[in-house]
Amino acid sequence: PMPRTSLTRRVLFAAAHRYRRPDWSDAENAEVFGACAHPHYHGHSYTCDVTVAGPVDEETGFVVDLGFLDQVLQREVRQRFDHRNINLDVPEFADGRLIPTGENLARFIAERVQAALAHTSARVIRVHLAEDVTQGVFLALARQA
Repeated sequence: PMPRTSLTRRVLFAAAHRYRRPDWSDAENAEVFGACAHPHYHGHSYTCDVTVAGPVDEETGFVVDLGFLDQVLQREVRQRFDHRNINLDVPEFADGRLIPTGENLARFIAERVQAALAHTSARVIRVHLAEDVTQGVFLALARQA
């Protein structure tokens, strides 16, 4: 059998967000989330690395067709988040839903990309989402055989 290998593709996007629980007072939000709860939002230039793994196709030499993966990342990441206010423009992160932390964003991206790859043998095994050069979140998923 062909060995499993992985491929990582990077997507860049700029977006604004804030951390806020609508069931908490402004003071509680500020106490827990600090500057990230600022009512007028704040922005980041995100770097998102998505790693997929699977068997190498004997005919093509690919884990996944790169053009197809790029289309998926364009649709599921760039078009959804780039130059958007995540809290206002992405329904899953609206008030009372997911708080747009790096952790929640990485998990959401992994789920969306994996769903789009469902008909392939490739599996998302890692998402690294960095808000800037000092902070990033690694989401590692269990490898599936």
